[in-house]
Amino acid sequence: MSEHSEDRDVLKAKLNQETAKASWAELQPFFARGQTIYVAPGLDLVEVALAFSEDNAAQISLWREKGQVDKVADEQAGHWYEADQTLWSVVVMPWVLVQPEQVQ
Repeated sequence: MSEHSEDRDVLKAKLNQETAKASWAELQPFFARGQTIYVAPGLDLVEVALAFSEDNAAQISLWREKGQVDKVADEQAGHWYEADQTLWSVVVMPWVLVQPEQVQ
């Protein structure tokens, strides 16, 4: 295993440990500062966080083009507030990546 892939595995494990559920109400201060990034439910939140931490602009652009990753829109924020939505979240400074919790 190369040193890069070992570092990547360590970072991925760290991001996974830092992932937590939070209510939208708890996340609103970050939204107010323009720091929340929506991650579509079909994506792996930790993989997206890894792409952000590695500044993988090509992958992030691809997700953005597909509407899978973007800043949280006012309309979405309002909906989550009304629904008292719980989201998975992980911090990749200066961003807080959020993904709606999937109800099984």
